[in-house]
Amino acid sequence: MKTYLLGKFWHPDHVYDALAKMREIGVKARDVFSPFPMHEIEPLLDIKRTRLTITAFIYGALGTLTAVTMISVIYGLIWPMNIGGKPTLPIPDYVPITFELTVLFAAHGTVLTFLIVSSYWPGKKAILMDDRQTDDVFVIAIDKDAMPAGSEADATRIMNEAGAYVVTEKQV
Repeated sequence: MKTYLLGKFWHPDHVYDALAKMREIGVKARDVFSPFPMHEIEPLLDIKRTRLTITAFIYGALGTLTAVTMISVIYGLIWPMNIGGKPTLPIPDYVPITFELTVLFAAHGTVLTFLIVSSYWPGKKAILMDDRQTDDVFVIAIDKDAMPAGSEADATRIMNEAGAYVVTEKQV
């Protein structure tokens, strides 16, 4: 079980202020829970660019390779047909099949990779830091084990000064 220090705010600007001040003393927030996306907050949380785009490309290339291999083997070797003098492997005819398998592999592979990496699976119980985090409350969650020694009081003071209406602890 992990223990989190939670700062609960009513306004997103207060969250920005608290995160900026906490970074100055070396305290990093684990996550921020918000009723709406806050894209400007990513640098304050040190969120790195996702590598899912790389996996999407790899799965798409695998789909293209699968399509070209299947078409070549099936229509070139196993079951060649000569219809009206057309070539055995007319490449333009198979572009739609290749495109569809590329998209299919990329989409399904990327979604499965995301679910595995994020540890999401059917039936997993969601961890809520606050019952109203998707309604009207902004929550900063700080992992107490990852905090520098003696900085808990400073983080609590900074969140209170920035406008937190309550600072609590929660074990998850």
